[in-house]
Amino acid sequence: MLKRLGTWDVLVIVVLVAVIIGSSILVEGFASSRFWGFLLLDVIPIALIALPMTLIVITGEIDLSVASVLGLSSAVMGQLWLHGLPLPLILPLVVLLGAVLGAVNGLFITGFGLPSLAVTIGTLALYRGLAYVVLGDKAVADFPFSWTGNMIEALPGTTVPWVALVVLVLAVVFAVVLHATPIGRGLYAIGNNDQAAAFSGISVARTKFWLFVLTGTVAALAGFFWTMRYASARADNGAGLELSVVAAVLLGGVSIFGGRGTLVGVMAGVLLLITLRNALQLADVPADTLTVVTGTLLIISVVGPNAASMLRARIRRRRPATA
Repeated sequence: MLKRLGTWDVLVIVVLVAVIIGSSILVEGFASSRFWGFLLLDVIPIALIALPMTLIVITGEIDLSVASVLGLSSAVMGQLWLHGLPLPLILPLVVLLGAVLGAVNGLFITGFGLPSLAVTIGTLALYRGLAYVVLGDKAVADFPFSWTGNMIEALPGTTVPWVALVVLVLAVVFAVVLHATPIGRGLYAIGNNDQAAAFSGISVARTKFWLFVLTGTVAALAGFFWTMRYASARADNGAGLELSVVAAVLLGGVSIFGGRGTLVGVMAGVLLLITLRNALQLADVPADTLTVVTGTLLIISVVGPNAASMLRARIRRRRPATA
């Protein structure tokens, strides 16, 4: 895994450390353990969805419907709760719904050969619209505290939410699969050249299909967490979250063209994005400015690694001439 770490990953980690140190000095309350507890709660849904999104982008695809899957899952949770179903039964049903929604994306993309960008922009609108059909503009907020309180419960003696530990374990699992198994090597091969990967025996269409199923499933889990954290099922839950997820993945060094990136870089990108945003919120920076910051980071994440690669290539070409 360490061999896959590139200069961009290291740069993101260095910037993250610099932001933490600078904010601790300049922003009052940033260094408090209570603030970091809330920050980690903000990190959880983005980091969770970023895990399968990383795999999808590495194969050269993208899924922009994840936030709408989250919202539809939340709306279905609310409607099922209103109809008297218990949460232990609602949870697997919501996970199954996410898998079905991801399968719909995967079917259109791998079965009909449609571009993932166009398909998931369409399902972004479709799934969000269905969320409003299911629940309308109302909110369901009478979930039991035994669930809502437990979902944000901290580990004993700390302010670290126990769910953050679960996400960390999942991140390690995803990192091992991506960087230390034939499955991960196959994903990089697909991203670099899907035709060559197919000739080498990799089932490109099937692999991509199951990646979209996985992403839908994880987005639904994120919807369950979101609903329990805020104790409110709403059709507009998670609106716009896809921008943060994609920005974090690309900021972490995953190439939008596929074939390059690491989970370490992505997790650093998630932490950098959320840390910077929350530090600015704590400093009373307007919400519009936060959106500008997210968009700027997204542009940097696309342009930066490619510019760095071009610069390194130019330096290598000049070395023989100057020797």
